[in-house]
Order: sequence, then structure tokens, then C-alpha cells
Amino acid sequence: MTQQIGAFEAKTNFSQIMTKAAQGNDFIITKRGKAVARIIPFEKKPDMTFKEAVEQLVEMRKLYRGKPGSFNIRAAIEEGRK
Repeated sequence: MTQQIGAFEAKTNFSQIMTKAAQGNDFIITKRGKAVARIIPFEKKPDMTFKEAVEQLVEMRKLYRGKPGSFNIRAAIEEGRK
């Protein structure tokens, strides 16, 4: 269920909003009656195995094969570390 709350109320009750978001609720934050932000539960993607990661890299390379410079494996590895 989405609940609309004003910016002042969101600031005042931020801890409670975070707790409710962790329980699956989402909120639209408004400022002067206009929606400006949304707080939604964070969905963590399951960790993949090494084998799955390699398979995805192989598939990505197939997509970019024939296009020199269009795929940089080092950049992909670094992106995964963020």
C-alpha cells in the first residue's frame, strides 16, 4: 500500500518510515502537495555463483562480438565491485 506523506512529516518520522519500508510499505513524499520522491523497500538481488557470473560474461561478449571496443571486461568487473 502506498502512503502519501508531506516532507516535514517524512523528516520528523524518518526512522519509523524506514522501518515500515523494510516491512514492505512504500511512501510518496510530497512538497506543497506535489510528489517529489518515493521510498520503497530495497530488494536485494541474490548473489550469483562464480559459474553463473562467467556464463553471463560469455553471453555479454556474444552480444558485443564484432563491435571493437564496445565491451570492456575490466570495466564490467570493476562495475560489479561497486
